[in-house]
Amino acid sequence: MRKYSCLLLSLIAIFFSSCESSEELQDWKNASWSEIKEEASSTTVNFMMWQGSPIVNDYINNYVKPTLKKKYNITLNISSGQGPEIVQLMMGEKQAGSEKGQVDMVWINGETFFQLRKIEGLWGPFTEKLPNSQYIDLNNPFIGIDFQQEINGMECPWGINQFAFVYDSSKTPDPPKTLAELETFVKVNPGTFTISNDFSGMTLLKCFMAEMSGSPDGLDGEFDQQKYDTLSAQLWDYINRNSKYFWKEGQTFPKEHSKMDQMFSSGEILLSYGFSEGGIEDKVLQGLFPKSTKGYAWENGTVLNSNYLGITYNATNTAGAMQVINFLISPEAQLKRAEPSGMNANPVLDISKLPAEYKTQFEKITARQYGPSLDELSENAIKEPAPEYMLNIYEDFRTYVLEK
Repeated sequence: MRKYSCLLLSLIAIFFSSCESSEELQDWKNASWSEIKEEASSTTVNFMMWQGSPIVNDYINNYVKPTLKKKYNITLNISSGQGPEIVQLMMGEKQAGSEKGQVDMVWINGETFFQLRKIEGLWGPFTEKLPNSQYIDLNNPFIGIDFQQEINGMECPWGINQFAFVYDSSKTPDPPKTLAELETFVKVNPGTFTISNDFSGMTLLKCFMAEMSGSPDGLDGEFDQQKYDTLSAQLWDYINRNSKYFWKEGQTFPKEHSKMDQMFSSGEILLSYGFSEGGIEDKVLQGLFPKSTKGYAWENGTVLNSNYLGITYNATNTAGAMQVINFLISPEAQLKRAEPSGMNANPVLDISKLPAEYKTQFEKITARQYGPSLDELSENAIKEPAPEYMLNIYEDFRTYVLEK
């Protein structure tokens, strides 16, 4: 889903110099919510987000947009972009000295948050100013900390999910749960496993690296170059000695995870993975995956993380962005997002903090029929390691695997 390059990291260093916020933007940190709400009315908010999921796009286009228009008279414009595109846009605007940016708010987490903070590309802090933030437990380390970084109000939690492995129980009754078991699995079932060269695939490699560290919390803390060098050497050795048993004999790797969904659906591969607990529920309901599909966490653990909404440093509509984000974390919008027939997403809200009316509605949500729940996997949850692990894995996967 994402690509990173040495060039990108170099540009971040070049454009590290900050850009001071205008007095107008600073004022919104001290304004009352009623003033923000009034300013946001009858405006347009430009939102850059990943558009690779039809079900997410449906939620945004057919629920969020019309509801914002009806409730707040806000027009939400969507542009497609994720990690690298967002960072490159912000760096380009800083270089050009643009005080009025093309984008007001962005959907981010992890290494993108890290990169944007490096170039001071985000406006804030703002999260605790949002009335609906009272329903979020910011002390939860899987919510208030993003890739080992305190969010400090500079991005607002929007959703939470866990990485899961996906298999068809009718074809693979006993899927691998450790690196040793996976090595045996690929030899017995050659051609039925691969690694996507995107965010999902690189997250898989972080889970592998965590197991190689010898502990679920082996990658916790600040980035450790020596630890990375040791573990990554083991990781590339593991992949390269087994790649001949991968899909296409390891001569090529899917560029996007959507390709893996298609291959898993057709039975070409037997083991897949992904966030949102593997994305199993909606894919089964869509008829893409068979009803015998199940999900599980790696024995050493899989990554549990949150995703966030940020406001750009040069947003032309800061008040409008705050109003949109406040709506997106509202009990109403989070309930709609959680519907099994819709996104089937885990609410980022602490249900115990909600008004009784919404607490009851969340408790009545039908349990998943096919995919695992977050509660089922959470015992095997590990924290996202520092962003430098992901950035280095992207580069080294290309160097030591793709170009080998």
